[in-house]
Amino acid sequence: MMKLPLPAIQERLETPVIHECDLCVIGGSCTGLFAAIRASRLGLSVAIVEQQNCFGGVATNSMVNIWHSLLDTEYRRPIIGGLTVEVIDGLKRRNAVRVVERNHGAGFIFNSEELRIDLDELAQAHRLKIFFHTQFVAPWSENGELKAVMVENKSGRGAIRARFFIDASGDADLAHRLGLETYMANHWQPATACAKVSGWSTLTTNFQRAIYENAEAFGIPEGFAWGAMVPGSEVFMLAATRVAKANPAIAEDLTAAEIEGRRQVRALMDIFKKVCPENRLALQALPSRLGVRESRHVRCLHQLTGEQILNGTRFPDAIANGSYRVDIHHQDKPGNTFQFLDGREVFERPGFPAKVGRWRPETVENPTFYQIPYRTLVPQLGPSNLLVAGRMIDADETAHGAIRVMVNMNQVGEAAGVAAHLSLNTGRPARDVCTDQLRRTLADGGSVII
Repeated sequence: MMKLPLPAIQERLETPVIHECDLCVIGGSCTGLFAAIRASRLGLSVAIVEQQNCFGGVATNSMVNIWHSLLDTEYRRPIIGGLTVEVIDGLKRRNAVRVVERNHGAGFIFNSEELRIDLDELAQAHRLKIFFHTQFVAPWSENGELKAVMVENKSGRGAIRARFFIDASGDADLAHRLGLETYMANHWQPATACAKVSGWSTLTTNFQRAIYENAEAFGIPEGFAWGAMVPGSEVFMLAATRVAKANPAIAEDLTAAEIEGRRQVRALMDIFKKVCPENRLALQALPSRLGVRESRHVRCLHQLTGEQILNGTRFPDAIANGSYRVDIHHQDKPGNTFQFLDGREVFERPGFPAKVGRWRPETVENPTFYQIPYRTLVPQLGPSNLLVAGRMIDADETAHGAIRVMVNMNQVGEAAGVAAHLSLNTGRPARDVCTDQLRRTLADGGSVII
C-alpha cells in the first residue's frame, strides 16, 4: 500500500469535546435506539450516533418492513414485549401495520416511512442527544478505559465523552477499532437490496417463478424471493436480490455490493417486463443502505450455538427470547436452509422441490422458544464500560440464522441499555452486572423475561 509522505512540520490537531453524557450509543437501528431509550427511562443522559438520516436501520433504511411473531411456536405464549410492542401499538394507531396471525414468517407488516417518524418522536420524547449524518471515526481510551469516541459530521470532527458505551453499529465498528477480537463466519449470509414497486397488481404472473425461470439470462443469482404490500398503499416491497461474496465490513466490498444490488433490482424489473409486457410496474424507491444480514461478530464471554438454539436451552442470564426459525441464506450455494425447533429441516431452492428432512429424530415434546444470554453481549477482553448489541453479538452460523431478525435484536438492545444503567449505578464493570437484577429491571420495563 502506498503511503503519502508526512509534511516536515505538522500542525497540532485538537479535537473539541462536542458532548458529554452518561451513555453513548453507536448506531441508530432499532437495536441501538431501544438501548438508548431504556437507559434514558432509568435516568441516564444518552447520546446516539447514526451515520444515516433516521433511526430504524434495516427496518427503515433497508426497507425490510416485516417483524416476526412475538409468540412461541405454538402461538400460545407471549415471549417478546417491551419497546417492540410499544412501537407496533403506535403504528396500529396510524393504520400503518398489518397483523399476520399464526405465521412465524411474518407477524407484522408495517409502513417503514411511518416507522421513521414514530422513532423520531420516541427519541425526542426521551430527550436523547441525536447525532444524525454523523460517522463514528475512532475510540479514545485512557489507562485501558474507553473515555470518548471521535465522530465526524458537517460541523467537523468532535469527541463525545461518556461513562459507558454500546456498540450497535451492526458491523462492530467500535469494538473492531478498539482492537477487540472479532471474527467472520465461514459462510456469512449474503446481503439483499430491497425495492418498492407500484402497480404490483398488474403483474399477472407468479413473480417467483418468473424470476427463477429467467434468472440466468438476466444475471440474477439464485436466491429466495419474497415481499409484502405496504399497508394502506398499492406499493409492494420486493426482496429478491442476493449479493454474495461481498464483505460488508470492507469499504470496497460494500461499495461494489450496493451497486450490484441496484443492478439486480433493475434486472428484476426487466424480467417482469419480459414475462408480462402489459404490466404497469414502476420502481418507486431503493434502500439508502443494503440489507446486511451478517458481517463481523465480537468474541464475547459466551458464544451462542445452533445446538443451544435448536434445543431451546434455558439460560440463567437470558435477556431475550425468540421463536423465529433458523433461516440460512447460503453464501456458497443457491437456496435457503430452514431448521425448526420441532426437529424439521427444509432446504428450498427456487424451481426445485423442497428437500424435507429432520435435523434430529422426532420427540414427544419440543421446545417452543429459545433464549439469548447476556454473556453474548459482553466482549471477552474489552473495556469494562462497553457492551455490543445487534447482529455482531457472539453466535455461530446456525444460531445467527435464527437470532438475527429484528424482533430478537430489539430485545438485545433493550438489555444493553438496562445493563449500562446497572453498571454505572452499582459501579460494577459490564461483565459483573448482576443478571438477576438485570432481568428484574427488564421485566419491570415491560420485557418478557422467562
